[in-house]
Amino acid sequence: MTLNQIVEALLFASQDPLTAKALAKIVRDVATREGAEKGLQDTTVKDVETAIAELNDTYEKDGVAFAADERSRGWKLYTRADYGEYVRELFPAQKPSRLSPPALETLAIIAYRQPLTKAAIEAVRGVAVDGVLHTLIERGLVQIGGRADLPGRPLLYETSPIFLEHFGIKGVDDLPNSAELRQVELPQPEAEIEPVAEQLPLTGVGEEAGDDGDDGTAADAEEAQLEPAT
Repeated sequence: MTLNQIVEALLFASQDPLTAKALAKIVRDVATREGAEKGLQDTTVKDVETAIAELNDTYEKDGVAFAADERSRGWKLYTRADYGEYVRELFPAQKPSRLSPPALETLAIIAYRQPLTKAAIEAVRGVAVDGVLHTLIERGLVQIGGRADLPGRPLLYETSPIFLEHFGIKGVDDLPNSAELRQVELPQPEAEIEPVAEQLPLTGVGEEAGDDGDDGTAADAEEAQLEPAT
């Protein structure tokens, strides 16, 4: 029994992502308890990462339909994107999530410059974003990350772990042109004082399906599909 085989079995059996550190600990604990060969008892994070790389090389060479990929919470086996249309047929009730262009624009602003207050987001977009923020929070893509040290203590918004999983990245640093776009100077909001109504977390407000509540942009704009990573 090799380390590669053990790591593959663990990734296959686990419903949740596993970090290389967690995988290495499992191998060491079991190998020590069972009196396995010393190499397994001394398994390191580097050994696990090497094993996963070798597994992926084998999968690629053999044309296997899945691969091990590292996301924000660790490693997991994912089907390749080429098979996405077939895999979706297993879950006919789950339709692809869609966001309107205003929602995608707001999500991009938050992703690249988080954490941000609502006033800061509106200064960039030039329109009110109350409805858009509500939609993004309902979808689980954005979350409240605390309060700014400003008059009124306005809420700060940031992307959530679901955002990272959805786009198949380990962290926001993996976003395209992340370092460059973070250096761009943003328009400054006229005031950061938060209205009383804004001091509570956003909850359901009975929006119509597909309405992001974006003031100043066409509500019937063609929606852009937000495809989850397979």
